[in-house]
Amino acid sequence: MKIKKPKNTAGGIPSIVSATKHMLSEMDLLRSGKVMFKLNQFDGADCPGCAWPDSDDERSSLGEYCENGAKAIAEEATKKKVTSEFFKKNKISDLSNAEEFYLGKLGRIAQPVYKPKYKDYYEEISWEGAFSLIAKKLNLLSSPNEAIFYTSGRTSNEAAFLYQLFVRMFGTNNLPDCSNMCHESSGVALSETLGIGKGSVKLEDFYETDLIIIAGQNPGTNHPRMMKALQKAKRNGAKIISINPLKEAGLLNFQDPQNIKNLIGISSKLTDLYLQIRINGDVPLLKAVMLLLLKEEEKNPGKIFDLDFIKNKTSGFEEFISDLRKQNLQSLAENCGISIGEIEKAVKMIAASKKIIFCWAMGLTQHKNAVDNIQEIVNLLLLKGSIGKPGAGACPVRGHSNVQGDRTMGIYEKPSKKFIEKLKEVYSFNPPYEHGYDTVDSINAMYEGKAKVFFAMGGNFLSAAPDTNYTAEALKRCELTVSVSTKLNRTHFSCGEEALILPCLARTDSDIKKGIEQFVTVENSMGIVHQSKGNLKPVSDKLLSEPEIVCRLAKETLYAKTKIDWGKLAENYDNIRDEIEKVIPGFENYNKRVRKPGGFYLPNCARDGDFDTPIGKAMFTVCEAPEFHLEDDEYLMMTIRSHDQFNTTIYGMNDRYRGIIKGRRVVLMNRNDIVKSGLKHNDTVNLVSFYGNERVSKNFRVVEYEIPSKSVATYFPEANEIIPISETARKSNTPVSKSIKIKIIKA
Repeated sequence: MKIKKPKNTAGGIPSIVSATKHMLSEMDLLRSGKVMFKLNQFDGADCPGCAWPDSDDERSSLGEYCENGAKAIAEEATKKKVTSEFFKKNKISDLSNAEEFYLGKLGRIAQPVYKPKYKDYYEEISWEGAFSLIAKKLNLLSSPNEAIFYTSGRTSNEAAFLYQLFVRMFGTNNLPDCSNMCHESSGVALSETLGIGKGSVKLEDFYETDLIIIAGQNPGTNHPRMMKALQKAKRNGAKIISINPLKEAGLLNFQDPQNIKNLIGISSKLTDLYLQIRINGDVPLLKAVMLLLLKEEEKNPGKIFDLDFIKNKTSGFEEFISDLRKQNLQSLAENCGISIGEIEKAVKMIAASKKIIFCWAMGLTQHKNAVDNIQEIVNLLLLKGSIGKPGAGACPVRGHSNVQGDRTMGIYEKPSKKFIEKLKEVYSFNPPYEHGYDTVDSINAMYEGKAKVFFAMGGNFLSAAPDTNYTAEALKRCELTVSVSTKLNRTHFSCGEEALILPCLARTDSDIKKGIEQFVTVENSMGIVHQSKGNLKPVSDKLLSEPEIVCRLAKETLYAKTKIDWGKLAENYDNIRDEIEKVIPGFENYNKRVRKPGGFYLPNCARDGDFDTPIGKAMFTVCEAPEFHLEDDEYLMMTIRSHDQFNTTIYGMNDRYRGIIKGRRVVLMNRNDIVKSGLKHNDTVNLVSFYGNERVSKNFRVVEYEIPSKSVATYFPEANEIIPISETARKSNTPVSKSIKIKIIKA
């Protein structure tokens, strides 16, 4: 491993070089050009990476994608294949210790495989045999609630709708999804305060705003195309405040790879004010900001707060202000780790802004008080009247390409009564009303023997989940585990007594049914539903699409219990969209509207300035500032991604922007903390957490880094084994991967 000086600029020529290198390592030039020039175009495949929206009007003919989008496509469009011969030569017990990077580079899974009971290997199985086995196992359960049906954010709207319909016809609401582990806190907080669990801005709002605040987010790695929007916003006069414990290159400066000036070394400065708070210092910071804004408002009534908006559109203002007056500015500053002088700079920028967009990601959503984090953001936006008007609003930046769409389609363990009754009305069956298991509940249920079948529609459940060893044991205690996947991952090798891997088509694969080219649809972070159509020949003729997999499984499992013509739905996806239109609000004339270039926006009450809360108004919330109690030898750890990574997929072993080369088992530490603890830069250490019992993650290298004292950062999934299953966010039950107390012990 090598350590270099961190970068202060993202993008540019290094991004082009990196993207090209990854693409040509997996595809020849012809295949690469065929897929990349169609990626994110109106008639092409939607990138399977992040959910940042494509421009409605101007899409670059050179390539409407980013460096990490190119890496994602290289991973799935590879011509390398994993066949039954691989499984004959490799035992499950050996592969269970393999690194994600190794597994991902093996190639696409070429046919269904099955692990028999008491065997340590997978063997080839027919699709008919696989569906028969799953259906038999499901129908032998003593209760439908003994089965869990997980969903990844990669799953299309069509597959997700069919999946939840099948699962509810089977008789359970056990529909955990990846949102449970990332933006669930956003959905809960926004639903309670604004009446909708989604953001309220459009892409064009960025181009007419006064101020953009970005907290707990690293767009340079996780949402690189966002930087182009930030660059354009800056050109139009917007200011940017960034709030993050780490200095991130993608928040500092940007060189657009398609801009000649940027390519010759001229960077666009993004952030005007960088507030490098301690981990989980967001609520104290926001309270300090709003306390100072209140003092300015009292000096100049009506000049700082939007009093008309507050009076006509909100509730709870008096209680909120009463609590705010009780806060101590000095104490708040100490708790967030920012000087009062720096906070005053932020206050000056916010006070002068009429239109504010507040963006955030998992840096805010994975704490014990995560819901409070988001609701404190809403409080600030409500004070400024920055909801429901152009150039302003809440913007949770989703991490996976269709995680928001899956929820819209009904992938949710806590469905509303209204949604369940609509299913009952349309399909004439009795769906379950009681809530099912979310992700954390599912892991515990499997571990305790309450759940016996685990079915995953995409994703890498083991590596995404907390408490890795506990989760692995939970999966192994199942009677059957099933993974619908494009490539191998660690979940496949911490499997049940019996296990299946079912290979599916990827976004870039052509999907033709009875001579008709099919497309699927997705919903991006800003509520636009649009189509995605692959154009590459699949690497194997034994792959099925996700919609077809669900249809065939439903037909085999439900047989006489369903009157739905699953075969008709599988052979033409227009038929699926007709069914969605019957159930999901906002999808009228679905097939016609989604064929228009760019698709269509879904209704959004908060965007329109209306709030679907019980009293019809946006709600101020009184939130408590988190308290920090760390012993001298304790640190607060957050998990982060490297630049060569998207979620649990590892593209390479480098983190170019942070200067970490050929290594992932690192812990980023403040220089003074290293000295105090008797450690040195590059020492090998073990990370230990204590929650009920001791958890240890071994052989990490200490890296001196610019990070607040007592805060440390590690990559996930490597550090997930010390994140306890027992520690979750209040209300959302999301694992607290961003605020874990640990000790660092020299190895």
